[in-house]
Amino acid sequence: MPGVYRFFDEAGHILYVGKARNLKKRVSSYFQRTQLSPRIELMVSKIARYETTVTRTETEALILENNLIKELAPPFNILFRDDKSYPYVMLTGHQFPRLASYRGKVDKRNHYFGPFPNSWAVRNSVQILQKVFRLRTCEDSVFKNRSRPCLLHQIHRCSAPCVGRLSVEQYGQDVAQATRFLKGDHSQVLSELEKEMHKHSESMEFEMAAVMRDRIADLSSVLQQQAMDTVAEGEGDVDIIAVAQMEGMVCVNLAMVRGGRHLGDRAYFPKGLRTTSGELPPPTEILEAFIAQHYLEEHVDETTANLIPPVLVLNHALQSASDDLTQLNESPPEDLHELLNAQAGRKITFLHQPQGQRRHWLAMAEGNAKIALTKRLVETGGQLARARALADVLSLELESLEQLRIECFDISHTSGEATQASCVVYANNAMQSSEYRRFNINGITPGDDYAAMRQVLHRRYANFQELPLEKIPQVILIDGGKGQVEMARQVLTEFGMDVGLIVGVAKGEGRKVGLETLIFANGRPALELGIDSAALLLVAQIRDEAHRFAITGMRAKRAKARTISRLEEIEGIGAKRRQKLLARFGGLKGVANASIEEIASVEGVSLTLAEQIYRQLH
Repeated sequence: MPGVYRFFDEAGHILYVGKARNLKKRVSSYFQRTQLSPRIELMVSKIARYETTVTRTETEALILENNLIKELAPPFNILFRDDKSYPYVMLTGHQFPRLASYRGKVDKRNHYFGPFPNSWAVRNSVQILQKVFRLRTCEDSVFKNRSRPCLLHQIHRCSAPCVGRLSVEQYGQDVAQATRFLKGDHSQVLSELEKEMHKHSESMEFEMAAVMRDRIADLSSVLQQQAMDTVAEGEGDVDIIAVAQMEGMVCVNLAMVRGGRHLGDRAYFPKGLRTTSGELPPPTEILEAFIAQHYLEEHVDETTANLIPPVLVLNHALQSASDDLTQLNESPPEDLHELLNAQAGRKITFLHQPQGQRRHWLAMAEGNAKIALTKRLVETGGQLARARALADVLSLELESLEQLRIECFDISHTSGEATQASCVVYANNAMQSSEYRRFNINGITPGDDYAAMRQVLHRRYANFQELPLEKIPQVILIDGGKGQVEMARQVLTEFGMDVGLIVGVAKGEGRKVGLETLIFANGRPALELGIDSAALLLVAQIRDEAHRFAITGMRAKRAKARTISRLEEIEGIGAKRRQKLLARFGGLKGVANASIEEIASVEGVSLTLAEQIYRQLH
């Protein structure tokens, strides 16, 4: 009789969820056998009661077990973070399709390419497509209201279809070539570009021929620089899954290949590995738990079906799709494999001894899993612990904390006077003072912080397409609440940037540290982390540094403005004489301390004027 069982402790807390072909045999075996693994032995010692649910088939038991593990998070189950929100490259179904990164359920009106293992891989692909094919990234609301080309057109990252710089057919050709590039058909794209270049040249359309020449050069350069982007002929779509163990920790590395292109990988660190002796579950058990929790869904749609590629390459063979009691030596059931086939709508192949390119990919995945474990072991204290906590809270996809780059903005002024914005940078696990920047804010209504935030973000990210990937932040901290966050969302949307980067830091009651609320621009619910949160400590540290940097700049600007204004009040002192006086005496204080004779010694200042200056400053 198949079904699912649940173990509870004396306090009624869930300990473990498992499935079985024969519930009675399986549950009783926990209490009859003496040679249990240390982890199971510890669990058995805590069991106070159990519950069972009978199912019609083993397949139903597997689905129910998987759902209960995700919902209840039992401490003795191997539990992976339930995060399948993979990013895609999206081309909208618009007459002039928009290029963008996307997360969530797919829409049949649009075209999606991926999934990609992390947002870095998506940004890299979007940058390539913009540079080579010049597809638009702006929102439709921005696109339909343009009257002249935007900055992206000026830096050759958009062909400006919004103002009719090219026809629907011409833009459609660019979209078609970009689509073939995403599917891995690089050689055909290069061949088509070469034909177009020669065609324009023969028609004496030399400007268009030069555009095609530049596209060929850019695409060739990209393909030469990115060894990982080289197409492996005939490989298609493959997922490579490797598990590694080190010093009581486990890492599962998932690498994705789509269209023969290796898109990168992502590391997962499971929970539920409790043990009294340091002994970890066998690798096959960890792989089975990962595959079930990562791929299987109760409700199947186009997104979940496309998540499973035709081939899964593993570094260990799957011997059992049952639970932790491998001592029972039951024959390996095929329900997990059958469920994967049913969800994908095609046959899924498991390989654990691949050859050729797949063997190389598997070795690389194993190596990356070990590297990720080593880095995670190092990230145990101090600033690294705070950075890791923040990365986990924000669900950032980082191979290393050294990749974490945070840029924080603050606005400072005194009743609207001397408005100045600051930008401080956290990178390589430390504040990078050499990358701090101040922005003088002009042309706004005094005291309008929203307009000031819009201006500084425009100036900071106007050329973000030209920045190397390591200079693009994973987090943009905004010192402010919903209004400032909305302003930041509008600016990033206009530039085609990911609004998920934006995190607002709203002050709590009494402006006390630890009561801040994190506000997001992508619809994610606000977070109140609490005063004990290591992640919030790092956010507060960066926010306070931006505030300090903004205030010192604002005060210096205000003092300079007031210095100049006092000299401007004196009749006969123009810009040149003012500059000479300040240069001679080192500032207004020096001028005020000088005698009439010393002031008169400055070129262009008569004795009468010197007396007037002296009287004005005393």
